[in-house]
Amino acid sequence: MQVSTRLAQAIRDPRCELDHKDAFTLLIATILSAQSTDRTVNTVTPTLFGRWPTPAALAAAPREEVEQVVHRTGFFRNKAKAIQGASLRLHTEHGGEVPRDLDTLITLPGVARKTANVVLGVAYGIASGIVVDTHVARVARRLGLTRQETPEKLEQELCRTFPREQWIQIGHRLLLLGRYVCVAKGPHCERCPLAELCPSRVAEPLG
Repeated sequence: MQVSTRLAQAIRDPRCELDHKDAFTLLIATILSAQSTDRTVNTVTPTLFGRWPTPAALAAAPREEVEQVVHRTGFFRNKAKAIQGASLRLHTEHGGEVPRDLDTLITLPGVARKTANVVLGVAYGIASGIVVDTHVARVARRLGLTRQETPEKLEQELCRTFPREQWIQIGHRLLLLGRYVCVAKGPHCERCPLAELCPSRVAEPLG
């Protein structure tokens, strides 16, 4: 498919922009990234994991102190509750390890399909689905890859469009394209590698 081929040429080594060192730190960072930016989360997690580096430690931390550390990510009370709840479950039910299957992951507090897909794909290389956030949804609709409105149906359609071996990388590439090029207001169509394929383009590609 031309979309995946062109994106692979333009974004050769797509990476998750949330700083992490393992599946646990990625899980917590991804929960914190809801309604926030990766950049903001990356300013918070060094302190968070410096003080409470394991699921057991984070689960046992005073809630007020956790809330203070994650405050700048927004919705800090809900997020503190979620990351401590998830940490407690990891400690008491999973031996401190992040599960490697989607159905188990999404039972953890604060974890829905998007978060589970991020963790499984980035930390374990398991293609459980395609990460669908606001950036991916916007790009997919502008490209005419889907008309679906709900993240679940949109993900299903993208998974039918791209082969499973591309799911992890195409998700990253669509996300990065939406974050830096196909932005919500004033998209930079002139420097988009997919401009010639895009029915929604507002400018022709340069060169």
